[in-house]
Amino acid sequence: MINHHDEDPQDATVVPLRPEAQPTPGVIDAEIVAETPRPTFNTRRLPVPHISEETRLRMAEQAVELRRASAPYVATGTKSALRHALYVPAGAAVVARRVRDSRGTSRYERLLRAAEAQGDWDRLGEWEEREARARRERHERHMDWLKAPAHLAKAVAVCAASGVGLLLALGVVLAVADGDAGMVLEPIGAAIDTIRWLWWFATAYGALLLTGGLGLGVLYLWDQGRKHSTWEPRWVQPVQRSSEGEPVTPHRVIAALSDLGISTLRKKLAELGEESAQLLGPITIAGCGVEVDVTLPTGVTTEEIKAKRRKLAENLDRHEHELFITTAPAARTVRLWVADPGALDEPIEPSPLVLNHEITANVHSGRAPWGQNLRGDAVSLNLWQKHLLITGLSNMGKTAALRSLVLWLAFDPSTELHIADLKGIGDWRMFRGIATTLIEGPTDEHVIDATHMLEWGVHEMERRLMEFDADKYPDGVPPNLPGFHPIYLVVDEAQVAFMCPAQGEGEGEGRDPRPFGGSKNTSRYFMAARKLHNQGRAVNVVLWQGTQDPTDQNLPKLVREGAHIRASLKVGTEQQSRMALGDNAVAAGAAPHELKQEHKGTVVVTGAGVPCQQGQTSETVRTHFVSGSDAIEIAERIKAGRGRRASSGEIAQQERDLLADVAEALHGEAKVKATDITARLRELAPGYPPYSGMTAEDLRDLLADYGVKVTKVGVLMVYAERVHAALAERQQDDT
Repeated sequence: MINHHDEDPQDATVVPLRPEAQPTPGVIDAEIVAETPRPTFNTRRLPVPHISEETRLRMAEQAVELRRASAPYVATGTKSALRHALYVPAGAAVVARRVRDSRGTSRYERLLRAAEAQGDWDRLGEWEEREARARRERHERHMDWLKAPAHLAKAVAVCAASGVGLLLALGVVLAVADGDAGMVLEPIGAAIDTIRWLWWFATAYGALLLTGGLGLGVLYLWDQGRKHSTWEPRWVQPVQRSSEGEPVTPHRVIAALSDLGISTLRKKLAELGEESAQLLGPITIAGCGVEVDVTLPTGVTTEEIKAKRRKLAENLDRHEHELFITTAPAARTVRLWVADPGALDEPIEPSPLVLNHEITANVHSGRAPWGQNLRGDAVSLNLWQKHLLITGLSNMGKTAALRSLVLWLAFDPSTELHIADLKGIGDWRMFRGIATTLIEGPTDEHVIDATHMLEWGVHEMERRLMEFDADKYPDGVPPNLPGFHPIYLVVDEAQVAFMCPAQGEGEGEGRDPRPFGGSKNTSRYFMAARKLHNQGRAVNVVLWQGTQDPTDQNLPKLVREGAHIRASLKVGTEQQSRMALGDNAVAAGAAPHELKQEHKGTVVVTGAGVPCQQGQTSETVRTHFVSGSDAIEIAERIKAGRGRRASSGEIAQQERDLLADVAEALHGEAKVKATDITARLRELAPGYPPYSGMTAEDLRDLLADYGVKVTKVGVLMVYAERVHAALAERQQDDT
């Protein structure tokens, strides 16, 4: 039903359904606006009127925080996606290079460049011959391809005819077996059906198979690029990448060398490509790290590599003090020793002097344990008739390193020790009761006493030189010769003596006006040290010195070059390294100036009696640290086994009859091992210096002077009849 209204719409009355919702005159909505606008964090005001100001501000701050937190993940994810996408073309390049190498001669060309860079002309000629042979074989293959179409057509025709004939023969067999002539063509029909099914399968599933094969191919290229490609743009590398703890591999070494910033080296390695690994020797485990020799390409010097030590260490994910670069015996070759991460920050095992309470020493035939080299091998020094010098900066462990050697000497009761500690803070106080002379103090009076100690050593040396019977001992002073026992004069902080301004005792009879310090021929300390270096070793009077921060003033050239064993802890400059170790050692790779503060107690040592690796003239040693309390405990053991040091006059008065003692030590046996005889002699005369360090070889030489022959039957044997015969002959001569 439709109702028509004739009233004018303007005259109609509007009846509101919700009277309370009608607008009222006045203010509808408002907001107080501050004079200073609030920060909006790049956001606009939300139009929803019921959200409060605090809520809007909190939402803006959360949005900013979300962006900041998600930015690293977005960057990392984007770079990771790009990096993995680039692995595919990189893998394609790897595969293409392999195909090219297998088909062409580019591989031989890289090997030729590598052999030429190494200067290996024999290998260069061998690879040239192989390249020529490969070119001939490739030419023959290309010529064979000209005949390939005719051979292929012939092969296809023969195979088709053979197949048809085989199927017909099979059909005849089936027809005879079934008695049905129609079976003759049945195999051919089956072959046609098989071909039809294969065609249907290819058309139905070909797209799927092609897609799967393409996916597998892309996956293979991605894997090859990830594993074997060395190219990776820096802008797609991970935000943080740490290789700490990863093994040192040839790839990492070559990559570290390429990034040293040496353009010639980088270009040569890029030209060699994968063949650059041939520049590396075997990577071998060496103690708490690995060692590898690197043959440098022509145009790159060893000094350039050494100058980049810090950068090379960081490229290998190591601290600078965890990489040592030395010059290898081969020309144009550096030797890298790379420590395991944090290995050098760990202390080495305690000294055998601390661990072994039964330790003994024989300065003539034994070796003093001093520490470990970088390969972890124990390092022991031969100290027999060896002048020694050790230097380094202050607070690097010089005194502890020198003191550990002197403690080992003290275990040999035949040694006589005279020590001057010119620092005087008690580092050598444990030698009270062991050393015949112990001077402690830094003053001029202590330097004067130390000078008198060295001058006494000169007088003792001259006495021995005058009394030595060269006709009886043509080979020099033998071990355990009475009156010629080893005397060691030890001066710690010797730079104090050289820099001492004190003058002599004045003019007059018996007085010496010369200065005690200095480095001229008028210096008493300098001249005493020079005389001991010149002739003291020959008669077992040996000088050891420890000094710090060497210069020509506090360590004169003639004094430092007179030492047989020269050791240096960290020093400041290469010039000081040359002062400490000599030009030859530094030229061969010794570099104590490259040691760091973290290398406290680490010395570079060179000279006679130092066990160095083949082809090297120096060794880097991490010395055993013997603390002051441990040194005191060791000294007590030395005193218990050594007793009071006898003087040279007392030793002469205690001289025993060797023949009679050997006859008594035989205990009525017909023959006894020489080693057993020496042990019985020590039991017979405990504390007698000539017997304390006697070896079987020493006994053989001493008995030979009496006409007693010690025969070696597997081991040296002493025969009773020969000893008694020598005693009887001597008695007859006396009568």
